[in-house]
Amino acid sequence: MASTTTVIEIQSFINDRRIGGFQILVVALCALTVFLDGFDTQSVAFVAPSIAMEWHLQRAALAPIFSASLVGLLVGALLFGPVADKLGRRAVIMLSTAIFGACTLLTATSADVTQLLIFRLMTGLGLGGAMPNAIALTAEYCPERRRATLVMIMFTGFSLGAAFGGALAAWLIPAFGWRSVWYVGGVVPLLLVPLQFAALPESIRFLVVKEAARDRIAALVRRIDRSFAVPTAARFEIAEARAPGVPVAHLFRGNRTSGTLLLWIMFFCNLLDVFFLQNWIPTIANSAGIPVQTAVVIGTLFQVGGVVAAFLIGFVIDRYSAYPVLGVLYALGGLFVIAIGQAGSTVPALMLTTFGAGFCVVGGQNSANALAAIFYPTAMRATGVGWSLGIGRIGAILGPLIGGLLLSLHWPNGALFLFGAVPLFCAAIAVTIMGRLYGGARR
Repeated sequence: MASTTTVIEIQSFINDRRIGGFQILVVALCALTVFLDGFDTQSVAFVAPSIAMEWHLQRAALAPIFSASLVGLLVGALLFGPVADKLGRRAVIMLSTAIFGACTLLTATSADVTQLLIFRLMTGLGLGGAMPNAIALTAEYCPERRRATLVMIMFTGFSLGAAFGGALAAWLIPAFGWRSVWYVGGVVPLLLVPLQFAALPESIRFLVVKEAARDRIAALVRRIDRSFAVPTAARFEIAEARAPGVPVAHLFRGNRTSGTLLLWIMFFCNLLDVFFLQNWIPTIANSAGIPVQTAVVIGTLFQVGGVVAAFLIGFVIDRYSAYPVLGVLYALGGLFVIAIGQAGSTVPALMLTTFGAGFCVVGGQNSANALAAIFYPTAMRATGVGWSLGIGRIGAILGPLIGGLLLSLHWPNGALFLFGAVPLFCAAIAVTIMGRLYGGARR
């Protein structure tokens, strides 16, 4: 009698089981990685007022400093996404963490603006590589019924890192100077790399797609469900088409062209606003007569709003659809941004409107990350997420620069934040169109 080969379809295997400790470990390690990513990305906004005072810089002169790491983030996201779809998520996450840790330490040694710009650019390469791969790795260990929720909860690490950076900076800068923020931001990621090496697994879906050794895949199957006895002759599969060749080209095949372009518009507009707001809110608040420490606290509420949103929105997306949720978030976000400009120097009003903007704008970005991870299959997921983030980084680079230009033209705060609302309304239109095209697939 011929032996029967048992076929295990990996996503169905994951879907049929409760979320276990191994998957929670993956989510936690990815969250810790993006926590430090968020800390280092946002740190420049919190040290900028101190740098401006020490180096006698005008507010508008801070714009290139804000944008330097974002240029690196753009290059890192575009470069490391396709690399990870070829070589794996785990190695790229570790390499990226080591890069942004080491370069953040170098940033702390900067003696002038030129050195600061160079080191922040180099830091951005690592920051840009870590984020899309943490999103992809998390998505690939999640059951479909909870994928958006877990990806968004994982990505709150970024917002928590940015918010924690503000709180830490408010304590460190008066006591030890602005360089101390980057010493902390460099040492801790370097300490994380050995932990990633010891405990972070490769994506099981990636290994199946790449036809890795059977024993390696079987070991991960057992870690997902320790009670499951893997049959000796088991064969592992993924119910997805393979995508040989250049991963970027596949973003425009298989009815994905419109979705890819609309995602790029959403990411561009939303990240333009994220970095426009998070970089300039502390500085603008301080220039309105609010003390630096209070201005920093107001700035952290932008990220805190995003954290709260992740825990409330992910469940709704998993139960219904990302498209209408994102459309509402972007539209409300635009209204909150306009309201920031009307708050003046009233601290409670600034806190409330900044929190609301963070809930919608940062929450919208977290939701868009989850949507991109769901929209693309395994063979191109890191590339799809990475290129969406990379195109978004163009907006992120422009956000601080546009803010600096408008400040140099002496725009009043009301007009400044009215401008800041426009990209969010554009993003709302893009996601609404995408929902009309792809909403029937329950993305």
